[in-house]
Amino acid sequence: MARIVQKFGGTSVADLDRIRNAAGRVKRAVDAGDQVAVVVSAMAGETNRLVDLVRQAAPMHDAREYDTVVATGEQVTAGLMALVLQSMGISARSFLGWQLPLRTDGLHSRARILGIEDKDAIARLEQGQVLVVAGFQGVSPENRVTTLGRGGSDTTAVALAAAFKADRCDIYTDVDGVYTSDPRIVPKARKIDRITYEEMLELASQGAKVLQTRSVEMAMNHNVPVRVLSSFEDKPGTLVAAETQMEQEIVTGIAYDRNEAKITLQGVADRPGVAAAIFGPLTDSEINVDMIVQNVSADGETTDMTFTVAKPDFERAVEMLKAKQAEIRFRELVADSQVAKISVVGVGMRSHAGVAQRMFQALADKGVNIQVISTSEIKVSVLVAEDYMELALRALHTAYGLDAE
Repeated sequence: MARIVQKFGGTSVADLDRIRNAAGRVKRAVDAGDQVAVVVSAMAGETNRLVDLVRQAAPMHDAREYDTVVATGEQVTAGLMALVLQSMGISARSFLGWQLPLRTDGLHSRARILGIEDKDAIARLEQGQVLVVAGFQGVSPENRVTTLGRGGSDTTAVALAAAFKADRCDIYTDVDGVYTSDPRIVPKARKIDRITYEEMLELASQGAKVLQTRSVEMAMNHNVPVRVLSSFEDKPGTLVAAETQMEQEIVTGIAYDRNEAKITLQGVADRPGVAAAIFGPLTDSEINVDMIVQNVSADGETTDMTFTVAKPDFERAVEMLKAKQAEIRFRELVADSQVAKISVVGVGMRSHAGVAQRMFQALADKGVNIQVISTSEIKVSVLVAEDYMELALRALHTAYGLDAE
């Protein structure tokens, strides 16, 4: 007997037929003697519909009421899942975030989990009841409904698995696992059987959409094994777990992100405090900066500063910097939103030299110019023109020997 948390995403519960299909997977686990908690997302498209309603009602909306509205999508799915399970002869009960309760801070629309009161929930599991929990939501210290931000149902599932000391957390979605790259762009991409938390975290943060970054971080912090599985096919999926002592692949996967835009400040005075003058106002406006490169001129008196921001923040960042041109003291601002970031990821990089060089050579062979480079212990990222992104992805996938045979 195992204790399992099963999470079903929006496409897996898009209508009653798909809810019944998901319930069938829950039933198989129950029939095998497992204790099961289920976390559900809203039906596909429902959260977007609710967000649009909020914006139509009040463009400058109260975040607390925003959470009250958008959290209802998961409430509907949780109730329907519990009803379907009951119709199959399974003891099941739905729970909203405040009913567990799953306690969060008071940062509405992007709340962080503080703790889960699990005593009653674990007792129900031990009695054979299936808990159907509405994902994406919790309750604030002021007893208001909160939401965890987009992808928050993944985070809910991993948090419950950690609190319940579950044997694993199964994330059911519309893909059958994590791939070495996006198979829609790289036809030779292959499914990864096992990936480390660190690699999955890097891939997720660099644009891979299979798992939400916060959920991977939580799984790593609490050592919760996570399986990514298809709701529609009976295949093994991908296991996300701790690093093993076995020999690791040099590169595990290649991610991309079209959501980057590049800003270059030319002729910035090369003086102490200039970086703070540039990035301080951006931080104050909650504009995240990703890749950064600085070039010092030959005279040593000026520098060019290049960095990237998310495309939704691009125009706001440009306007803010132009407004502070006299204060920052730069000669010209050059902006480019037609760029993409490509990242190669693998824990094997720690013990192998020449990973970056292979990347640079493969791109050079295809005539792809590198605009910005950033690295970490298990990742190398480059910024390229968006028009060359797909060519670059396929070239790198081949260069690192990731193509399926």
